[in-house]
Amino acid sequence: MITVDRDMWTAETRRGDDGLAGLRDQWEDLYARCGTASPFQAYSWLESWWHSYATSGTLRLVLVRHEGRLVAAAPFQLRHHAGCTVLTPLGGSLADFTDVLAADRVVRPAARILAKALLLEPGWQAVDLPESRPGAVSGTALWDSWQGGRWRCPASLCLEVPATPMEDLVRGLPPKTRKTVRRRLNQLDRAGVAVREVPAAEAGPAVAELLRLHELQWRGRGINEQHLSPAFAGHLTRSVGGMLAAGQAAMMEYRIDGRLMASSLMLIGRDLVGGYLYGADPALRERVDVSTMLMADTLPLAHRLGLPTMSMLRGAEEYKARWQPREALNQRLILGRPGSVRARAFAARVRTTRAAVLAAKEHAPWLREVRDRTRRLTGGPR
Repeated sequence: MITVDRDMWTAETRRGDDGLAGLRDQWEDLYARCGTASPFQAYSWLESWWHSYATSGTLRLVLVRHEGRLVAAAPFQLRHHAGCTVLTPLGGSLADFTDVLAADRVVRPAARILAKALLLEPGWQAVDLPESRPGAVSGTALWDSWQGGRWRCPASLCLEVPATPMEDLVRGLPPKTRKTVRRRLNQLDRAGVAVREVPAAEAGPAVAELLRLHELQWRGRGINEQHLSPAFAGHLTRSVGGMLAAGQAAMMEYRIDGRLMASSLMLIGRDLVGGYLYGADPALRERVDVSTMLMADTLPLAHRLGLPTMSMLRGAEEYKARWQPREALNQRLILGRPGSVRARAFAARVRTTRAAVLAAKEHAPWLREVRDRTRRLTGGPR
């Protein structure tokens, strides 16, 4: 525990495997006061992920309070990478955005205390935030407060559209695309697709059906193996119910003649709605354009909630381009302990590897064409 300014500011680091226990109410209060908080920083998401994927003894949870109220939180775990001990955010590769939380009204002083508390914690050389989105606390207030080495490089590209009524988005599309989308929306009406929003009490069975449909749509076509794992199923089953109840997620089910044909999970942050995972019966693709069907519900949801952005999350797949999205490039941030040679070497490896990947994409565009063609044939995202 560190105390600053006559007990007005305090910070603690929890290391026990049960470090997240009992924090839900305080965490949700802080989440509501952080304007850039993404759903991947929601308590239900993080606590469930830790339950499914934790390595015992690795939790490093830094909590900052001002006058007793939680004003910043940084949930990390210790990992070892090629001779460097690294603090990485909870959520792993399942998180499209990685960040820390800090209350808007005290974001700068809270970030300074958070940075100090991290540096007082022994046993690590670098903090690695692989997917810091534009405007995130990690890339602004925490970055500015850091007293050690700092490195950044491009990470994932996310595509976004302003949250408007669907007709407004369609009206702004190029004429040929606009005509195609309107034809597909009419096709949806003729197909008689009935849409139902899943209540929180039915999250468990709904998640099971989502995963069944997701596996069915990708069967024999290279599904992400992680999505088939019991750990992933357990994580979604635990997290989604709490997130639905808190307004941090929404699930839609699509039926034709009473038969469940598709399901979609959307995650809701403080300033966006993101389409995270969906599953569709292959027979549905013979009747409707699934990506148009999903957009027709995800975009209006963001608009109804008064949020500015509907995000298609990570990936610049070609099918997303029809919506004329804007680009939002995540950054990978590495914060090193002052004077750490290992942190500098780790950052150099990360940046060199990323540069090589970007160079390969630039000089071998046919790889991207093959990838995009495959995704068009198999129906696009996740």
